[in-house]
Amino acid sequence: MNDWPVGLSTGSFYQKSIFDCLEFIRNSGFSMIEVCSFPPHLDCHDLDAVRRAARRIDELVMESYSFHAPFADHIDITALNPDQRSVALEEILKAAEAAATLQVRYFVIHPGPEHAIRPGCQERFQRMENAASTLNKVAQRCRELGIGCVLENKLPHLLFGTTSDILWILGAMNTINVGTCLDTGHAYLSGDLYNVMHKLSGHLQLIHANDNSGNYDDHKPPGEGNIDWKRLLTELSQIEFHGAFILELSGNKEPEIVLAEARRARRYLREISRHLALSSPPTVNVANRTA
Repeated sequence: MNDWPVGLSTGSFYQKSIFDCLEFIRNSGFSMIEVCSFPPHLDCHDLDAVRRAARRIDELVMESYSFHAPFADHIDITALNPDQRSVALEEILKAAEAAATLQVRYFVIHPGPEHAIRPGCQERFQRMENAASTLNKVAQRCRELGIGCVLENKLPHLLFGTTSDILWILGAMNTINVGTCLDTGHAYLSGDLYNVMHKLSGHLQLIHANDNSGNYDDHKPPGEGNIDWKRLLTELSQIEFHGAFILELSGNKEPEIVLAEARRARRYLREISRHLALSSPPTVNVANRTA
């Protein structure tokens, strides 16, 4: 049966403190969340604030399913300058400590810079090696902390915005205990959503669910853009995906509107899931039936 859980990213409220968001997220019917690391929302450098957030999430009987590592121009694990890479690694490791404090299942990382660059072949290869080397250290720390590490597919105009780059990095790492997170909006903008899903399927642990019309990464609710969600969920069922969907919706609206959109998107996804389950009834093992 296809009964994927659907949670909500607190990044939809990144401009507010997480402490001002948790209760109305829970009251809106979402108990599973991905925590955003944007400093005004939750500063992962402030471990006291992270501990307080963990306690509040527990008090509200919610689950921190995942935690998104910070991403910004200065956090570049591929940088040619070793000092810049060291700064980026330190930022991500601090975020991993926060993720462990929140007791998340998955720590989500963008495996590359947030600005568009088009390096030559030699520099590109060096940056890919730098990414793999840095992520080895992150993955080792995640293992020590008891959290999973997943790499998210990026926007296609960014470095490592192609699936082949992510797969190369995964293959170059010293561990197989690193998964992937499919951002549906990013993949759709690449023009190859369904192939991206299949290429990542051997490592796929988590879905960042959002929609768009094929022009901008505007994080619409699923069902309100051009993505064929019935096809996507059908193919996810065929590859036996067993993870969760985290709704990543635009935070440029009033919280009440975002939550209404999130509830509508969850109903939409679960209705498709329900029809898929009903169209594929459980098989009966005739050999085990008794007369």
